[in-house]
Amino acid sequence: MRLPLVLATLGCGVAAVVGNGLAEPALPQVHAALSESDAPEMRAASFQTTVRAKRNFGSNGCSDDMVRIGGQFCIDRFEASMIDDDEERPISPYYPPLRAQLRSVFDEWTKRVADGTSGSDALLPEVPDWQRQQSFRPRAISKRDVVPQGYLNKSLAETACANAGKRLCTVDEWKLACRGERGTKFPYGPTYRANACNVFRQSHPGMVLHGSFSVDLLDPRLNQVTVDGDPLLHRTGATETCKSQWGDDAVYDMVGNLDEWVDAPGGMFVGGFYARSTRQGCDSKITAHSPRYFDYSVGTRCCDQLR
Repeated sequence: MRLPLVLATLGCGVAAVVGNGLAEPALPQVHAALSESDAPEMRAASFQTTVRAKRNFGSNGCSDDMVRIGGQFCIDRFEASMIDDDEERPISPYYPPLRAQLRSVFDEWTKRVADGTSGSDALLPEVPDWQRQQSFRPRAISKRDVVPQGYLNKSLAETACANAGKRLCTVDEWKLACRGERGTKFPYGPTYRANACNVFRQSHPGMVLHGSFSVDLLDPRLNQVTVDGDPLLHRTGATETCKSQWGDDAVYDMVGNLDEWVDAPGGMFVGGFYARSTRQGCDSKITAHSPRYFDYSVGTRCCDQLR
C-alpha cells in the first residue's frame, strides 16, 4: 500500500502544511536530558578547538576534499561524516557524536530493545566501546561512499567543521553551490525530477519502525531502514544524478539524503532529507527548529575560504 506523502519533519511543537496539503502533527520536544546545558564537553569544544586535520590544497585554492564554487569559496564535495579528532577513529553515524548525548540515547534504546518497547525487533547499530566510555572531539570529513552523520545540532555541526579547519556554510553560499554553475533550482536542472535526488521517498523510517513519523526521532535504527533492499539513507555520492556541477567537479547530495545545518540566525537546515515531501530543491529550508534541535535526519557539510 502506498504511504501518504506527509513525511516532512519540521519543528518542535509546530504543525505545518506539507506535501499533499494535510497538516503534519506537532513534533515532541527533544528529551531534556539531551540539551546543550547538560553537555559541557560540547561547550568546551566550541572554545578549545585545535585543528589537527592535515589538508592538501590544490592550485584552485581548495583542499582536495572540497569543490571550488565560482571563484568565491570552497564547499565539501560530500555530506559530513565524522572521525575522532585525536585518534582519527571513525565515529558511528547512527548516534549523536558527543559522549553525553550518545550515552543517553544508547542506554535508553538498549533498554527499550531489551524490554520489547522499542516498536521493532530490529537490532541497534553497534557503537565502539571507546565512543561510549571516552570523551572525544568530532571532526567532519568529506568522503565518498560512507554513511553521512545524522543526529547533529547546530553547535555540534559548527564544532565538527571547526575541528576540520572549516566552518558552516552561509545560506547564500549553500544555495549557490547547490544550484551549480548553471544556476538551476535543482542540482540536475530547472525542474523537479522524481528520484533524481534521494528525497520525497514513498517510505518513511518512522512509519516502518514505529508506525509514526513524529515519535522516537532519536532511535539509532532509523537511518538503517531499507525498503525492498534499498536503504532509505544513501551513502555519500551514491546518487549519481544528484550532483551540482562546477566545471569538471561536482558537489553531491545537496538535495535529499540528510538535511544540512547552515550558519543562519535562529537555526536553519536546508536541502530536505530523504523522506521529506518537498519539491523545492535548492530552496528547501526548515526554520522551525532551534539550534539545539537534533534528530536522525539532520547532518551538515562544511565550507571554507579560498587559500
